[in-house]
Amino acid sequence: MDEKKTKRREWVKTVAIIFLSVMLVLTFFSQTIMNYSLPEVAAQYVQSGSITAKIRGMGMIESGDPYNVMVKETRKVSSVAVRVGDKVQKGDVLLYLAEEDSDELEMAKNELKMAQEAYDKALLTDSVTASDINAADKNVSAETYRKKITDLQASIKNDEKAIEPLQKNVRDLEQAIADINQQILYEQDVNVIANERLSVAESALQKAEREKNAAYAALSEAVGARDGAQGQLDAAVASGADAATIEGLQAQLQTAEGKVTSAQQTCTATENTYSAATTEYNIAFTNAEARNTSAVIVNLRNQAATNEINLYNARKELTAAQEAKTQKESQLTELISQIDKVTSLENYLNAIEEAKKRVEELEKDALGGTVNADIAGTVTAIYASAGKEISAAMEVVVIQPEGQGYTLSFSVTNEQASRLSVGDRADLINSWRYDDVDVVLAKIQPDKNEPGKKKLLTFNVTGEVTAGQTLNVSVGQKSANYDLIVPNSAIREDNNGKFILTVESKSSPLGNRYIATRVDVEVLASDDTQSAISGGLYGYEFIITTSTKPVEAGKQVRLAE
Repeated sequence: MDEKKTKRREWVKTVAIIFLSVMLVLTFFSQTIMNYSLPEVAAQYVQSGSITAKIRGMGMIESGDPYNVMVKETRKVSSVAVRVGDKVQKGDVLLYLAEEDSDELEMAKNELKMAQEAYDKALLTDSVTASDINAADKNVSAETYRKKITDLQASIKNDEKAIEPLQKNVRDLEQAIADINQQILYEQDVNVIANERLSVAESALQKAEREKNAAYAALSEAVGARDGAQGQLDAAVASGADAATIEGLQAQLQTAEGKVTSAQQTCTATENTYSAATTEYNIAFTNAEARNTSAVIVNLRNQAATNEINLYNARKELTAAQEAKTQKESQLTELISQIDKVTSLENYLNAIEEAKKRVEELEKDALGGTVNADIAGTVTAIYASAGKEISAAMEVVVIQPEGQGYTLSFSVTNEQASRLSVGDRADLINSWRYDDVDVVLAKIQPDKNEPGKKKLLTFNVTGEVTAGQTLNVSVGQKSANYDLIVPNSAIREDNNGKFILTVESKSSPLGNRYIATRVDVEVLASDDTQSAISGGLYGYEFIITTSTKPVEAGKQVRLAE
């Protein structure tokens, strides 16, 4: 039993030792294990030195002002007398041609033959008479017809210009007559209204007069009644009538006096109405009388009659002018039909004459057995070969004139182009291979292939070069010394601008840790491999140049071995 307990304790002790050993190993190697998950970076110290902000490129030499030797007719080449690069003088033979007529001369001769046949055929038809032939041969009758036609056309145009004011005069007279008739209708309407107003005023006056007469009659009756009541009262008082009788008679008298007062007021009112009606009647009568005796309508009618006469005459003149123009147009049509025959024949004769001139010109300007150089220079291209046919207006040989320069072009980025200026002198790479070659930047233009991203640099090249030769050049600023220089791969950029990442070391119980730290910088100059910068640096920082994974500022990294 004791032996079993002893074995169990030994087993527990062994497990504990193993566990502690594993934990110790993991603790010591935890840093190493973690490092394998971190981005591995390559880094180097910031340096000082010089940078030459040069832009390098390669291009083919092209002729700056080439002279293209052209031919005027189609011929077959017998042999080529020069090679690319040969220097020639004015008049030197470039090509030898086969002895035969050109295609253009053969075609011109055929056209002359066809024109003559067409003329002969026209003579055999009934459409062309002997007089037409004579007129065409003398070239007189057709000209006479043409002059008549031209004169008639000019006369018709003059007639058209003369007709325009006549038409306008007719339109104006028609409008004037319409306006007068409208005014007459208006005047007549005004007369009717004036008479209607007079009639209304007369009726109102008569009514007012009747009402006034009636009012005065009522007043007279009321006065009589009042006088009667007064007489009765006076008689009663004189006879000593009792008080009741007298009081009754006094009441009757008072009533009669009230009626008299009321009748007087009515008379006054009717008198005023009558007076106003009389005034209104007098005004209406005066207006109606004036309108009825006015000569406005008579004058308007007389004026309308005069305009009618003028309109008749104007229309007559317009009709005559239009008929004259129509007659001239008929004459023009007749002349055109008459000239058709003569013109047709003249066209045949003109076609023959033009074909003859064409043949004569081609025979006069026909190439001999050679094509010669028009200027002195260097042959840069040949587009003809023995046995091949060259056609009219074809470029057969290109000559670089003596004393004329060459050009060279290549594309660069917009950023590179922004550091250059027209007039910058370029250096030849491997310049020891060339003698007295000068390359100067002449143009900076958008690259047609990538207009938004690149610029095309064009250089003027002088010296011992030939078209088709390839040159490597560098152009840009001169060398300058800078305190802070880093590889181009170390410079990064985001929305906040350009920056670099430095490596900062921090101590820990398990060893050093390396942290990527952002430093904003400004690029002062660059070449193909490195850039000069300025920023918050002291000059001894360790700069990250490349990494196996994306690196962020503030994150831990591991250095490459």
